[in-house]
Amino acid sequence: MRLIHAYINGITRLNNVIGRWAAYLIFVIFLLLIGEVFMRYLFASPTSWTNELGQMLFGLYIVLSGGYVLAHRGHVSVDLLYSALSRRTQAWLDIFTSVMFFLFVAALLYFGSSMAWESIQSMETSYSAWNPPIWPIKAAIPIAVGLLLLQGVAKLLEDILVALNLEPGLDLPESSKEGQE
Repeated sequence: MRLIHAYINGITRLNNVIGRWAAYLIFVIFLLLIGEVFMRYLFASPTSWTNELGQMLFGLYIVLSGGYVLAHRGHVSVDLLYSALSRRTQAWLDIFTSVMFFLFVAALLYFGSSMAWESIQSMETSYSAWNPPIWPIKAAIPIAVGLLLLQGVAKLLEDILVALNLEPGLDLPESSKEGQE
């Protein structure tokens, strides 16, 4: 049991660190785009690289945030009925639907890895006027999907613990938890 908790906490901590680091990319993108606006309209000297770099950094931001968002239950879900269920029933439902998650992530890992490998082998560039290498961005895809997969396994383990009632007190309604503290 201790090993399971160590895994869940370790992977969640790793995704938290990477997700928080990736969040700072938004500020970099913002500064790039503001700089481009200044260069274009104040100095009449637009750059050929800021928009493309902003797009590449945004792609990196998106793929690296997947594990963080899953760790914080931030992915889009339809919870008309789900939110009315007990935590234990939610866990059983999450275990059942995790099959779809793992199929999706497996396909993403397979196709993302082959795309990244081809890009790395050819040292792919963007073929634009600036022509930066894009293989590092594509190489981040299987790494990010791997982090998402590890977080998915952590969530599945957590759901199994809750569903089997191996975590004392996790199935209590919120109002009951407050009375016990």
